[in-house]
Amino acid sequence: MTNKDAVIENPMIKVITDALADVKAQDVQVLDVRDKQSITDYMIIATGTSNRQINAMLDKVREEVKKNGLKPLGEEGKGDSDWVLLDLDIAIVHMMTASARQFYDLERLWAGAEQSRSASAAHHSPEVAHEHFTKLNKEQQ
Repeated sequence: MTNKDAVIENPMIKVITDALADVKAQDVQVLDVRDKQSITDYMIIATGTSNRQINAMLDKVREEVKKNGLKPLGEEGKGDSDWVLLDLDIAIVHMMTASARQFYDLERLWAGAEQSRSASAAHHSPEVAHEHFTKLNKEQQ
């Protein structure tokens, strides 16, 4: 089984991505980071069109994982934030506005991790590479 298969077959990851799809999250991406660090197995990144939608995404994911027996460990950035994080131990879910997602560019930061996009997500490719992350990526290579 490849890492991509593991992401697709993990039932809790499916619960999370389905919950995001239910509230119309955009460009949902799942990154398998098990071989990159030890704090989580997967990072899920999703874009919301407004702070209100991001809060709805947070509420929906939290509700659905609790229904499936997973207790969130923590939340960061709730309210008017452009970036909300939900720590579920097995996965860290990043819910961001498009501008925050482009600025922080987590996909580039975690380049090399196995990536899987939800079926309805368009490819996310920031138009501007930010100097900090460009330098960081060069250092990692």
